Amino acid sequence: MEEQILSYSQLSNFANQIFLQIGCPADHAALATQSLLRADLRGVDSHGVARLSGYVRLWEAKRVNSKPNIKIVHESPSTAVVDGDAGLGLVVAPKAMDIAIAKAKSAGTGWVAVKNSNHFGIAGHHAMMALPQDMIGMAMTNASPLVAPTFSVERLLGTNPIAVAIPADKQPPFVADFATTTAANGKLEILQRKEQNAPLGWIQKKDGSPSSNPNELKDGGALIPLGSDREHGSHKGFCLGAWVDIFSAVLSGANYGPWVPPFVSFLSPPADPVGEGIGHFFGAMRIDAFRPADEFKKHMDNWIERFRSAKTIEGQEKLIIPGDPEREYETERMKKGIPINQKVIEDLKALAIKMKVEF
Repeated sequence: MEEQILSYSQLSNFANQIFLQIGCPADHAALATQSLLRADLRGVDSHGVARLSGYVRLWEAKRVNSKPNIKIVHESPSTAVVDGDAGLGLVVAPKAMDIAIAKAKSAGTGWVAVKNSNHFGIAGHHAMMALPQDMIGMAMTNASPLVAPTFSVERLLGTNPIAVAIPADKQPPFVADFATTTAANGKLEILQRKEQNAPLGWIQKKDGSPSSNPNELKDGGALIPLGSDREHGSHKGFCLGAWVDIFSAVLSGANYGPWVPPFVSFLSPPADPVGEGIGHFFGAMRIDAFRPADEFKKHMDNWIERFRSAKTIEGQEKLIIPGDPEREYETERMKKGIPINQKVIEDLKALAIKMKVEF
């Protein structure tokens, strides 16, 4: 499938104009743009500008509030619950992470649960906000129920990603950012655009049998927890996804399990909600609340260097530290531009016309 290379500034300017057009204040539009484009920069193409028209459609369906009053509704010295007021998760999430960081500065650690929010982009972006403060950052969110737990044919969980960002000294930070499913739904969307099949172990048919059709979800199929099947540990992926759901939503007062509202605007949220919006959970941990930060970061360098030097399987160049591929993408794409699938380009052009913004 043909691709077009666009610069970060081109895409950033375009996305910012779109967010302004739906009524976001200038500071919110800038935050949303930064959150969104971080995905494209880091090679997570499924969560970047490819999702922009989806956010606009949610706004058109009156499921996104472009001028939210984001506020703390309950707190202790080290914890808070934030009401996102149905705002863009791309805005609610970084504001909640700022609160977690502020709590950590005074209490050593900060933990924030969020309700009444929407899809927040890539979890890694929010976790990485803690790095410049010599803190470890964590971010997770629940999502549309597209995942069948082990042995189930019902879709009860989302892809429910987890991210952790850990600073080092001379080495780049350790950044793990992953879905708790074998593959995120966005990977299926990319395969659909490229008209390619999915590997077996990513999805199942509505009767629970394996499938390689990337459109299977449209026919009642489901994504599968990390591990693919019971023999390969899918029950562990189910546990991880459940952990994220409980921390993000049962703890905050958001919707959980099958009650999480769908990302697509043409499907209505469940008529019997158990909470408000979707939920997130953030953590910030001051390293010097445990040991001197310089000492810790030197040992992180030692940890990373030892793992980098691991003897690898024949044919493999080196062991990959979490965050390495995304960092390399970010460096390259900031210099050379971001490749955008032609179907996404056409979608953005149509969005530009509809929103009266120059593409």
